[in-house]
Amino acid sequence: MRLKSTLVTAGLFLSSFSHAALLSFPEEIIPLQVNDKTIEHSFFSKVRELDLASGEYAVKMRYTDLYEVGYDDHETVESKPFWAIISIDTDGQYDVKFNRPDNVVAAKAFAAQPLIMLQAPNESLATTLVVTQERPRVVSTIVSQSAEVTAPRYSTPSNPTQPDAPAAPKSAHPDVVGMLDYWWQQATPEQKQLFLEKIKGN
Repeated sequence: MRLKSTLVTAGLFLSSFSHAALLSFPEEIIPLQVNDKTIEHSFFSKVRELDLASGEYAVKMRYTDLYEVGYDDHETVESKPFWAIISIDTDGQYDVKFNRPDNVVAAKAFAAQPLIMLQAPNESLATTLVVTQERPRVVSTIVSQSAEVTAPRYSTPSNPTQPDAPAAPKSAHPDVVGMLDYWWQQATPEQKQLFLEKIKGN
């Protein structure tokens, strides 16, 4: 059963000219803030969906994921909070997407530089979002009405960090090969070709 968590009471009476959209997040991308409004999460569940009116929003997020690193051993990989501008142009379903890393090394590379996309309604291709550490400036919007809560895929770590806490410690000597492999998988055919040409030129 889904629970409703009200973010802001001021946006409950939307103009009849405003559209309403549902913005969904994958389990590994946690929304922390929309414009000036902090999103409250419970210990046992995370907010995964937001109802938004038409407009432009500065959305603060954090990447967190759990990886198996050995027999009966796991490691949580977490990014620093980051921001992206999300534009809601029409009503319908909007999905925040990303390519989940295959292993913990690639996940640490992703956490250091998140690459996320937005799939808008009636569009075949997802748009890559510009990610920043600082909050971007947006035009004035009506902030989200409510958020739907669903259970997370895995339990919250025993020592959860605050939204602005630093990322999990990283090895001083990262697996460069693993990081190169991860970014190669993210590159477009054109980017791969340019990279190969650059290597040949050297």
